[in-house]
Amino acid sequence: MLREEMAAAGIAEERLRVTEIETAEDAEQSDFPGSPTIRVDGRDVQPPGLEEPIGLTCRVYRRRDGRISPLPDREDIREALRRGRER
Repeated sequence: MLREEMAAAGIAEERLRVTEIETAEDAEQSDFPGSPTIRVDGRDVQPPGLEEPIGLTCRVYRRRDGRISPLPDREDIREALRRGRER
């Protein structure tokens, strides 16, 4: 999904960086709220709530229509990519 949105926005795939979080210490150091986490210029496409723990876990997103999903809403990704290009 991210690669598709990057291509649609004209952003080269070479700009994508994948970071593996392997330990609880890695998760703490990077404020990792679970997998998958998608950040654009270091900002989460859908910042986690205060009640969401940091750690090695599966992440849950809330879609714009209110549904729960294992992936963020595409529009959240699009907005994050637009904001990143404006900087």
